[in-house]
Amino acid sequence: MASLSQRCIAEGIGTLLLVYFGTGAAVITLLLAAGTKPATAFNVGIGELGGLGDWLAIGLVFGITIAAVIYALGRVSGAHLNPAVTIALWTTKRFPSLDAVGYIVAQCIGAAVGSLLLYLSLGASAVTVGGLGATSPFPGIGYGQAILVEAIATFVLMLVIMGVAVDPRATPGFAGLVIGLTVAGLITMAGNITGGSLNPARTFGPYVMDGLLGDANLWAFFPIYVIGPVIGAVAAAFFYTKITAE
Repeated sequence: MASLSQRCIAEGIGTLLLVYFGTGAAVITLLLAAGTKPATAFNVGIGELGGLGDWLAIGLVFGITIAAVIYALGRVSGAHLNPAVTIALWTTKRFPSLDAVGYIVAQCIGAAVGSLLLYLSLGASAVTVGGLGATSPFPGIGYGQAILVEAIATFVLMLVIMGVAVDPRATPGFAGLVIGLTVAGLITMAGNITGGSLNPARTFGPYVMDGLLGDANLWAFFPIYVIGPVIGAVAAAFFYTKITAE
């Protein structure tokens, strides 16, 4: 078994790739729209600039990246890539406390570095136009509604993770594909409501770098992307444990 430091490095690198490619797809969508629209600001919603097809494309990039990381690094760390997943496994006594802290710190650092690399790759417009893919509720969506959507979507994600990756009775070899497709579908649906985060680290990275590299301050929304995913993931882990108890 890999050491905790090796596993944390794998989690950091995996989350870095998730943020770099996933939020990169969102940023590039906004940059492409900026080339055809006279007025652009990074807080203009992707759905307003394109449509459901944009969210499908963004969701697929997230999903394919997650699948790739699971197959590449899953044997090292389990490829949680998400503090909500780590917390859910910890609360159901499937993961040690020290490891959980290390994983969450590594995931958040990896997410921030991923956002920084995205900025270095695309330049200042990644911040000024694309907002580094930061998530926030769309117009007309209340705080409570956003938490509910994030909780429901993450519940589904965690339920799938429990069934195809955590349960020792799961058929081997399909976890990455199924989890990746699930993420793609959930982002396609939730994207134009909350931005489809489902992952506190995925939101944390762009928030940190938007604050350091630009003048955006979206931290008032951050509790949405912690409370919703954590509640959803923990509820799913307990539900799966109860429903499959023998």
